[in-house]
Amino acid sequence: MRSACPEEFIKLARSMVEAAREITLPNFRTNLGHELKADRTPVTIADRKTEARLRELIEAAFPDHGIIGEEYGAERKDASHVWVLDPIDGTKKFMTGNPLFGTLISLLRDGEPLLGVIDAPAVGDTWIGATGHGTKHITGAGERQVHCRSCPNLAGAAIYTTAPEMFEGAEEAAFNRLKSQVLFPLYGGECYAYGLLANGTADLVVEGDMAIYDYLSHVPIVTEAGGMMTDWEGNPLGLDSGGNVIAAGDPVCHAAALELLNQAG
Repeated sequence: MRSACPEEFIKLARSMVEAAREITLPNFRTNLGHELKADRTPVTIADRKTEARLRELIEAAFPDHGIIGEEYGAERKDASHVWVLDPIDGTKKFMTGNPLFGTLISLLRDGEPLLGVIDAPAVGDTWIGATGHGTKHITGAGERQVHCRSCPNLAGAAIYTTAPEMFEGAEEAAFNRLKSQVLFPLYGGECYAYGLLANGTADLVVEGDMAIYDYLSHVPIVTEAGGMMTDWEGNPLGLDSGGNVIAAGDPVCHAAALELLNQAG
């Protein structure tokens, strides 16, 4: 049995949420300019300032911990504890005034996700999942422990993905096989969809073409709420995982979805 996440790490994560909000919220819906990175994805000064601030907090509290961030790369990647940061997940949403962007914070211990945070500051929702502590959904009204719901049949499942453009070729065909078997296919949730899964109001999230900072924070949130999250082959997720992930609130639903994704075309 894995040992629980130390409280000091959770305390730091909570302070990081507050620090990120102090930068992202004043810049939201301000027609903030942007640049295009080499991969043609946008970045704003708010992305860079937020990640820089989060790195400062980690360095001050745990200077021996590693850090991997979307904007400033990796430091001490081989450390026993490694933080993985996405300062603004959904930069396009942030830039265009859509409130469903988020700050993602994860901590891995010996390569395994230990702590994860999804903070959606514009709508006031935060999820924190930590090994041995369960998953908490925090709003202005307080915080509560949340749990995934039972959904053993794909025919009754609500599935989220950020956009169908995430999939091409064989992956697109695989996703379409799965999509055709569920009750509701829904788009545009990005990180927020994983919080809904943990809350027990959605059943599946299937995505592709992701980087580790896009999803490692979600793993403890989903699993500590009673769900499962793996790659498309059913393997655990870590620093060396690829870009295709599946999260499910019900293990039976997870297995059925994996079977469809891996079915010969």
